[in-house]
Amino acid sequence: MYPPPPLPPRRDFISVTLSPGRSYDGGQGLRRRSFWRKWKQLSRLQRNVVLFLLACLMLCGLLSYISVADEWKAVGSRSAEGPKMRPANPPVLPAPRRAAENPETFAGASPQKPPRHFRRGPPNLQIRAPDGDAKDRRQDEAQRRAEAAGEARWEDDAQGSRVSWRGTGTEPEQGPQLPPRKAEAAPRPSPQALRMRNSPASQNERQKAVVAAFRHAWAGYRKFAWGHDELKPVSKSFSEWFGLGLTLIDALDTMWILGLKKEFEEARKWVSQKLLFQKNVDVNLFESTIRILGGLLSAFHLSGDVLFLEKAIPYSDVNIGTGVAHPPRWTSDSTVAEVTSIQLEFRELSRLTGVKKFQEAVEEVTRRVHSLRGKKDGLVPMFINTNSGLFTHLGVFTLGARADSYYEYLLKQWIQGGKKETQLLEDYLEAVEGIRKHLLHRSEPSQLTFVGELAHGRFSAKMDHLVCFLPGTLALGAHHGLPTDHMELAQALMDTCYQMNRQMETGLSPEIVHFNLHPQRSHKDVQVKAADRHNLLRPETVESLFYLYRLTGQRKYQDWGWEILRSFNASPRAATLPSATSRTRAIPSPGTRWRASFWGRRSSTCTCSSPTTQTCSAWTLTCSTRRLTPCPSGPPPRAGRLPSGCCPGD
Repeated sequence: MYPPPPLPPRRDFISVTLSPGRSYDGGQGLRRRSFWRKWKQLSRLQRNVVLFLLACLMLCGLLSYISVADEWKAVGSRSAEGPKMRPANPPVLPAPRRAAENPETFAGASPQKPPRHFRRGPPNLQIRAPDGDAKDRRQDEAQRRAEAAGEARWEDDAQGSRVSWRGTGTEPEQGPQLPPRKAEAAPRPSPQALRMRNSPASQNERQKAVVAAFRHAWAGYRKFAWGHDELKPVSKSFSEWFGLGLTLIDALDTMWILGLKKEFEEARKWVSQKLLFQKNVDVNLFESTIRILGGLLSAFHLSGDVLFLEKAIPYSDVNIGTGVAHPPRWTSDSTVAEVTSIQLEFRELSRLTGVKKFQEAVEEVTRRVHSLRGKKDGLVPMFINTNSGLFTHLGVFTLGARADSYYEYLLKQWIQGGKKETQLLEDYLEAVEGIRKHLLHRSEPSQLTFVGELAHGRFSAKMDHLVCFLPGTLALGAHHGLPTDHMELAQALMDTCYQMNRQMETGLSPEIVHFNLHPQRSHKDVQVKAADRHNLLRPETVESLFYLYRLTGQRKYQDWGWEILRSFNASPRAATLPSATSRTRAIPSPGTRWRASFWGRRSSTCTCSSPTTQTCSAWTLTCSTRRLTPCPSGPPPRAGRLPSGCCPGD
């Protein structure tokens, strides 16, 4: 046999593939081909889902970019245009003084002598010292000589207006004006205010209790709801209505009056940096006007800080978001109170800026309501149709919800306008007579005077807590020269509103009461239905107590306000703050909201324990949020000042 043939020799080699113009990419091309292969392996439905999700992500990113860009643009435009803005009617209001953005930079600024006060401008809230003291007069003369020699000492000088926290006095100082003007004089501090710098008013126990109650409430808001509209004290969270810091703005003037420097400056910083109106959100015209516009204007008048005026002007000139207006979602009607209770704020805005369109818009509404049919001896229905401009739900008349502040603003517009708009006065006087004729009754067995409701000729003994605005309004009218029987009616109704609190086991008034019209054994005057046994921290009663105390000098009204304060403090309250209570006959449990407007009016009632606390004979108190706006009409008639030395609105 032949041997097998030999095996072929083994050859080892390496194959290298060279691609001209390309380099090794670390497997990227392979990964790309692998990704593409996997993509092609997906079904058409799977690919469509992935593409849809990617498109959604891109759209969300684009919208977020646009939103952030708009906010930064608004901030930039505000800072760029701010120094150029100026009131359009200089003779009406002196150029406002700008306060420094950072209060900590006050120290070190050089003192300057404040020029003389320009007569027509925001009145200064001052501390009044006792009259007739020759020593004080000599000190005043010495102080004026020191000022003339340039020796007046000022604390916390700034590039803008200076804030004084001695009691509630304001001591404005010269600073960069907006815009700079020749011969423009900033308000000069009064001798009383200068004296108070060295002798601050002492606080009594009631004043301290009010301040402590506010601090307790404010601490809860600051911790759990800072910058949001409302605090929910039970859950220690917050809720949004407009997303514009309603509680914070609502409390600005209260903090100023109470002398809470730290809290005020912190809130001012938020307004400066965080309060923006470029939001696509629906807001209620009435609520946003009285709380935001009114809050900013009152803070401006009290502090002289032009920041608050700057924030108020664009808010009223440019509508929120898209600027689209519409009636409430649930109806085509607006309430009469809403459309007739924004006039004070818009008229004041026109006075400050010289822009007449604000005043013209709201006065057109007033003229329209004046000419409408459907009234009954000056009483107006509750609703007005936004399309036809006519009253609806005819034959139903009340001074409670949906109509209350219409009557209040008739009088206060007349006062604000220098008592020259006779049509407002005539409508108010006619309405008072209509109240007497159709709505006024007495209860049994105590003969309490109360204001009921009329529905198609049928009287109801129902009275909202909101109606307790009326005693203060009637007293204010009597103070300004209206018939003296208005004051008598005011005192009678004030007694009733007090009894609405006193006859409850908790000492807190329910939202609605029904009065007993027929003598019945073991029945009280005030009856409360189960659905109405809750207190919403409404401020109407304590505001009227403030008016009556200041206008009559009777201590009982202040004592009644003190009782209400103690009743709230005695009721169970959340650890964060006292809230709207759920029941008034049984022990109340905390509710879910906090109304800052109540604390403002309560402080007005109880803070001033002395008849020589403040002087401010030209202030008008607006509705719901205790706002202060100056009256250009000068001091009230007859006495010139209120008997207590302080006008309503402190």
